[in-house]
Amino acid sequence: MTEITPVNLDYAASTPMRPEARAAQAAYDASDIAGANPNSLHTLGRKTALELERCRRTVARTLGSRVRASEVIFTGGGTEANHLALAGMAEGAREHDRARTRVLVSAIEHDSMLDNLPALRAEGFTVELLQPNPQGIVDIEELEAHLTPDVALVSVMLANNETGVVQPIAELAAAARRAGALFHTDAIQGYLHIPFDVNELGVDALSLAGHKIGGPVGTGALYLRSRTPLRPQILGGGQESGRRAGTQDVRTIVALAAAAEALHPHVAADAARIRTLADRLYERLCVHPAIHATMGDWTSVERLPGIVSVTVDGHDTEELVLKLDAAGFEVSGGSACSSASLDASHVLTAMGIARERALGALRISFDDRVDPKDLDRFADTLLNLMG
Repeated sequence: MTEITPVNLDYAASTPMRPEARAAQAAYDASDIAGANPNSLHTLGRKTALELERCRRTVARTLGSRVRASEVIFTGGGTEANHLALAGMAEGAREHDRARTRVLVSAIEHDSMLDNLPALRAEGFTVELLQPNPQGIVDIEELEAHLTPDVALVSVMLANNETGVVQPIAELAAAARRAGALFHTDAIQGYLHIPFDVNELGVDALSLAGHKIGGPVGTGALYLRSRTPLRPQILGGGQESGRRAGTQDVRTIVALAAAAEALHPHVAADAARIRTLADRLYERLCVHPAIHATMGDWTSVERLPGIVSVTVDGHDTEELVLKLDAAGFEVSGGSACSSASLDASHVLTAMGIARERALGALRISFDDRVDPKDLDRFADTLLNLMG
């Protein structure tokens, strides 16, 4: 029997490392600073610190033309960056103004945000969820209805990891700023998949992760605008200018910076090409009467270029994922962090999609490395499964 070579169409969960990232790690491993502590005062420590700061400048450049290297905090991944932003900024804002005791978070956030809300409530904050419209967008009217002078922090993701829908972050951040609240956006899924400048977005903080752009798992960063209040969540060493303790993993950071540097010059061009492929896939799949785009009219919604999100009537996600896997295509039902759950996606439920339909969700995701012929073969396979 001929073994099927699987086609990975689950890049929203994690992407294969790029050659530039692998080469950067290999160069680090072969260098004299491999394993050295960038916080040591001796020659090797200072040399490692210089490399760490070079990476910090590289990441800063990918975030905007006027971003300072000092505004980049390296973390152990996107989940940690989100936790640092959510808890650290809420507590920092309250320390600055004791009346700021409310936090607003969108109902379609990743679990790395939502699962931290009980702890935030235990710390005395009132937390309220902002609901999206049926297209998966948190609009300005929804936010303004909740904004009062006691709001410490607003957090709305740049683009949803399940549907790919891009949020109107600049508009939302401006509204929060008018109310005196801080604004954070989880850009882990959108970073270097669509062009943006943090200064134009107007956010106070932004999370990113290496493994979503072809860097390694276990590394990420939080952009934190200068003078933004933040209470550190990990103590014990004073690294990252006292904002995140723990010896920095320079090996993964150099790989993150290499992947970011390779992608950044081509983001707009890559996004346009990939969006054309996604549009073609939507067109082919949604012709079938049982297949529906999760956001309704997909042509009228701003989306990440490499995520196609549909529901399939009469089928459940697990059944479809296993059948497609057997046919050589690796896709998912939504967030990989909650793939073991048998319940409907909280994102689709918040959008008003009925549970029965949401239980048949599929997410097909890819980046600039996708072979268009594989997308055509995938569409043929799924449509054949439908009969």
